[in-house]
Amino acid sequence: MVPNGKGTLCVVATPLGNLKDITLRALEVLKGSDLIAAEDTRRTQKLLSAYDLHVPLISFNENNQYRKIPFLIERLKQGQQVSLVTDGGTPGISDPGRELVRETRQARITVVPIPGPSALICALSVSGLPGDSFIFLGFLPRRKSRRKRILQEMKEQKRTVIFYEAPHRIRDLLKEIEAVLGEREVTLTRELTKIHEEIISGPVSELLRQLADREPKGEYTLLLAPEEKESSEFGSQAFVYP
Repeated sequence: MVPNGKGTLCVVATPLGNLKDITLRALEVLKGSDLIAAEDTRRTQKLLSAYDLHVPLISFNENNQYRKIPFLIERLKQGQQVSLVTDGGTPGISDPGRELVRETRQARITVVPIPGPSALICALSVSGLPGDSFIFLGFLPRRKSRRKRILQEMKEQKRTVIFYEAPHRIRDLLKEIEAVLGEREVTLTRELTKIHEEIISGPVSELLRQLADREPKGEYTLLLAPEEKESSEFGSQAFVYP
């Protein structure tokens, strides 16, 4: 707490799965917080319990964020330190947090980033695809016509394109990529840093074949190779790690 002054909003990145990926600074900040705004309080409580941290939690997710923002801003104005966390990764990156950060800054209250895990960066680092220039599009719209339009815009894209996708929609997205972009190289990752971590790279048709044999589970990060004649280095074989 900051006596007689405005507090601080700390945007804290937390582990994607493996709790050992928490940074020392993140633990220090969480321990010193007056309140933690968590996307899923049950999941965050597991993290706190693992490190014997005892800090009050409040639910802050896409369904209640607009109701909770005034309360959190008031706590910050009272001089408290509030930490914002998601289920895993960095808040505000396809997760709740952007509006809270905007309103906090507009209130001239300090916002501090506490960097750490990010699913898209984690996936990019092991994809073997160009990482010097990339586009992150998060979750594509659910409406098929809008998704198709976005994919068409990627036809001549010379940068790696990264999407997030839910397991029950990943096969449809791969089929749409194949229909719009042809036999493009793709890397799929899921459950990164967790027990069932999986990384698959290969032509989109091969990945579709593999997913046809099992029910997709876990949120996916999909990386689309740039449009290059040399992008067919995998040939017709998909590579699965581990």
